[in-house]
Amino acid sequence: MSIFVRAAFALAAAALPLTPAAAHHGWAWATDKEFVLPGTVKSVRHGNPHGEMVLATRSGEWTVEIGQPWRNQGAGLSPAVLKPGTRLVVHGHRSAKKNQRLMKAERIVIAGKSFNLYPDRPS
Repeated sequence: MSIFVRAAFALAAAALPLTPAAAHHGWAWATDKEFVLPGTVKSVRHGNPHGEMVLATRSGEWTVEIGQPWRNQGAGLSPAVLKPGTRLVVHGHRSAKKNQRLMKAERIVIAGKSFNLYPDRPS
């Protein structure tokens, strides 16, 4: 490899940020405090990297992250169960940004039946 190519790589690497990018995935963006949100599903998208639904609640519309397709399937939360018009209660963690109506679901309760998306997480 020529010295010019090495120098170009070195300059490119030096231009990269030293701190990791603020990824939305995972749990770092959410509070540690348990949050409960009842509402009605307005829309839902099952898919990767994780599903998402819009929930109509008394406090307005919320975006709720649900699990990856394999996680939802393992919990029994199929598209036939979770669809627009479904009344439910979501248990999980809300965004650390107080004005953001976004939460990540750990467990969803529909008609008294509990769908635990993260059984390995401490509650």
